[in-house]
Amino acid sequence: MTRFTQFICIVILAASAGCARNSNQTWEDLKTAGRYMHRGVDVMFGKEYESRLLTSDEEFIGPFDDEFIPLRDSDLKNAQLGDAAIPQPKGIPGQKGIPSLSEFYFPPDTLRAYFRSVHFETDEHVLKDKHDLEMISQMAAYLKKNPSIFLVIEGHCDERASASYNMALGMRRANSVRSFLVKQGVDLNRIYTVSRGKEQPLTLGHSQDDWKANRRSEFKIYEK
Repeated sequence: MTRFTQFICIVILAASAGCARNSNQTWEDLKTAGRYMHRGVDVMFGKEYESRLLTSDEEFIGPFDDEFIPLRDSDLKNAQLGDAAIPQPKGIPGQKGIPSLSEFYFPPDTLRAYFRSVHFETDEHVLKDKHDLEMISQMAAYLKKNPSIFLVIEGHCDERASASYNMALGMRRANSVRSFLVKQGVDLNRIYTVSRGKEQPLTLGHSQDDWKANRRSEFKIYEK
């Protein structure tokens, strides 16, 4: 069997498998087929790939640990991860007097009212709930009055869609909240964002309520 024939077979199998599943899975299958098509064309022109089949999300390699990977401003514009007009902080956690991510902690009970989790609609990264927006405004006012506090915003997703997609969506959610705070007057160099994707669910259920609870941004602080 030639490489071209193998390529055609893969595309047909991927498309037919998608027809037998629900719409979300069909979309995932179509995207996978598209990636195979791109790779197949490369193979026909002599470009080889070293690859392996992933059998679970646990084999997906991504930024799941506490290592902070700073974004460039061009990343925000090209990947649509947030508001391109809001630059990333100058310092990097763990360097030059900036606390490392492991030093940030959930706010104590006395401050929980200012740092409650906010939630998002399915596949959305912009806050729409009136109470969430009011809470973020109160958080901004508190941070402006307390310039010694640093903030980490974590973006979380529900279990649906792929690990890689949810890592990107989590970052969009965290950066959207950060942009809101900065536009309210908070020093942008005190706010950091990370994505947890779907790796740290608040609840392990599979209902609409469980998914809603997991589509969130959480906040951790550090006070110098």
